[in-house]
Amino acid sequence: MEMPAPDAAVLAKKALLVERLTAVLPADAVIHEERELKVYECDALTAYKCPPLCAVLPASTQEVAAVLKICHDMDVPVVPRGSGTSLAGGALPTADSVILGVAKMNDVLETNYDDRYIRVQTGRTNLSVTGAVEEQDFFYAPDPSSQLACAIAGNIAMNSGGAHCLKYGVTTNNLLGVKMVQMDGTVIEVGGAHLDAAGYDLLGLICGSEGQLGVVTEATLRILRKPEGARPVLMGFDSNEVAGACVSDIIKAGVLPVAIEFMDRPVIRATEAFAGAGYPDCEALLIVEVEGSEAEIDEQLGLILQIARKHDPVELRESTSAEESARIWLGRKSAFGAMGQINDYMCLDGTIPVSSLPMVLRRIGELSKQYGLDVGNVFHAGDGNMHPLILFDANKEGDLELCEAMGADILRLCVEAGGCLTGEHGVGIEKRDLMVAQFEPQDLEIQMKVKDVFDPKWLLNPAKVFPLASSESRRAA
Repeated sequence: MEMPAPDAAVLAKKALLVERLTAVLPADAVIHEERELKVYECDALTAYKCPPLCAVLPASTQEVAAVLKICHDMDVPVVPRGSGTSLAGGALPTADSVILGVAKMNDVLETNYDDRYIRVQTGRTNLSVTGAVEEQDFFYAPDPSSQLACAIAGNIAMNSGGAHCLKYGVTTNNLLGVKMVQMDGTVIEVGGAHLDAAGYDLLGLICGSEGQLGVVTEATLRILRKPEGARPVLMGFDSNEVAGACVSDIIKAGVLPVAIEFMDRPVIRATEAFAGAGYPDCEALLIVEVEGSEAEIDEQLGLILQIARKHDPVELRESTSAEESARIWLGRKSAFGAMGQINDYMCLDGTIPVSSLPMVLRRIGELSKQYGLDVGNVFHAGDGNMHPLILFDANKEGDLELCEAMGADILRLCVEAGGCLTGEHGVGIEKRDLMVAQFEPQDLEIQMKVKDVFDPKWLLNPAKVFPLASSESRRAA
């Protein structure tokens, strides 16, 4: 089915927009040809696609400010984009919008080991931040599964976490300051190279705001000394519920591993076929890693193994070398790619209290049978950040809609269990109309009033986060 041709008014507005943008940016930084825009029509939530009016790739805060001022004056919506790895449609364009990508803004601006911070442009990838400081035995703690590709800009927008967030926290716990451009082109600085800024916690407001308040161009990040050592242990169990109960007991005992990761049988099978990590034949497994001195590691793992044995594990495998540690982590780090090789899937991101893991895992199994769709579970168990992968056939009529309905039921279950709709992927378009399951109308109204202050015209990242009818009426007002 062919898309209708844009009308003359839209074409004229686009021509004027491109003309004005090319006056403030190099010609190759303004992308407006239809075939070139295919790259920007979706993010990692590939079920939804929409080409933008055009895309721009500024190389500095000043260029970002110039672009935003032009779009503000012309009432053109802007969709900020890091690396496009959002699994919630956080960087999905609308047909009348400009994609503003920060990929060219990837420099390290300052490194201070005495005060333990690094200042970078936000197009820099997550893993390359650690790469910039690891020779001095420092690292940047947040480690999303997509850390090889995802940008700091997106990490800040979605408040991303990763496997090691149980001990080190998520992005907000490691973010010290930002430089941000507001929709009218105003540049502001919030926080800085110190542990706590004076005044209102605007930094906490910006981190996790999903590009609704401004475009973050520079970030000051906390860096940490590498631990003396780390050691994982692999545990296999006869059921998801038993593995969930083991996680709950570890947390209840007051032990603080650096990571507790969960995988169930469908994911174990897929990763074994894909990576051959040597995982046991079981219904569910946990990877629990602790760090510190050898004495600290021995003491912590001793307590963890004691707890695990009470749950009759199929296998307990404590790493004895760096090579064995790498193999234990190999399957977990390959999980999403492995599942993608066998099926289309939708990856959810609900978060629950750890004590609710057994119940929620059981209910997900029941929903899987009810909807007739298989589910693979792989997630950060230590902080209850669930990532059910619902398998479906994108070429089968009605399967995507069935998958979405099941996903909505799982996310409602997370809220009912005392959790929330998202842990690190964000709301985006995926969960915007589920916000009413977690928030009362007056709660949403207060949140939207915050956006009114930063973006009165509602031009930044349109059609995201808030229920669609609410955000469209706000923009039209």
